[in-house]
Amino acid sequence: MDVFNHLKGIIEGEVIALSASGKLPANINVKKIIAEPPRDAAHGHIASNVALVLSKEAKLAPRELGKLLVERLEALDIVTECNMAGPGFLNLRMIDSFWHSQLKRIIFEGINYGKSSIGAGTSANIEYVSANPTGPLHVGHSRGAVFGDVLANILNHVGFLVTREFYINDAGHQVNILAKSVHLRYRELYGENITESAYHEGYPGDYLISVAQKLRDIYGDCYLDETEEKWMPIFRKFAVDEMMQGIIEDLSALGIKHKTFTSENELVSDGHVDFIYNLLEEKGLLYEGVLESPKGGKENPDWQERSQILFKSSAFGDDIDRPLKKG
Repeated sequence: MDVFNHLKGIIEGEVIALSASGKLPANINVKKIIAEPPRDAAHGHIASNVALVLSKEAKLAPRELGKLLVERLEALDIVTECNMAGPGFLNLRMIDSFWHSQLKRIIFEGINYGKSSIGAGTSANIEYVSANPTGPLHVGHSRGAVFGDVLANILNHVGFLVTREFYINDAGHQVNILAKSVHLRYRELYGENITESAYHEGYPGDYLISVAQKLRDIYGDCYLDETEEKWMPIFRKFAVDEMMQGIIEDLSALGIKHKTFTSENELVSDGHVDFIYNLLEEKGLLYEGVLESPKGGKENPDWQERSQILFKSSAFGDDIDRPLKKG
């Protein structure tokens, strides 16, 4: 049990004691009580909504109920201070020895500390890293990789059934550019002089030389003078597979292993994207509109106002509607 659940149990105990004394109704429901860190650490160590969520059932104003609880909680040996804030939140400050005892618990329980069944077997999909398969990972990717994996570990630790997903961005313009860059390297292997300007929209990194060498070893020179229509799908898939292999190896060196790899290209080709688009359209969740410029957008010469198909994500708690498709 973590420290907040432990303190939640203590608060619940005081509510039950007030109920037993007749100051609160019998069998009062304590399930909605929360104990958590306060938004402002200056307010104390623990914040609880107890007075707010029980006031209706207790038939008392939140601050009136809060006064009853403050009196009892301040009398506890482990509490140095308890007060009310706002409409009835309780803030508690604990004695130092309480925190020292928690350190002992953490050491004693080891990897089981904080373990719980709060997730109750609920499925949780964590999609993280999902770097474009156009080159090796960089330090920014590793930061996201560690953050995502830790989040997945935490959810798993508290009872969620976690799936770790890597979404492969293998559809669209950037993978076509990747394939073209590999084909330039492939042509270089046969002695063609490729100027630096040929890569001006491509990926000039040396990491593509080994990819081109493998293609040469498999296919020889049969794609040297072929049309782009012929070599593009082969070079694109081979290059993406090679990039993903390197990405997976780098992640494995960090101790990170994804369970699911979802191909954007397969989602598109299998019709899943069209299916969802049509479904959203049927539900009236799409419309053609123009988004406001981002902060500083109008001062940016590259920003252009344009009509797009927007998804009504604001209807589901988002701050703005999101572009789904260019108009």
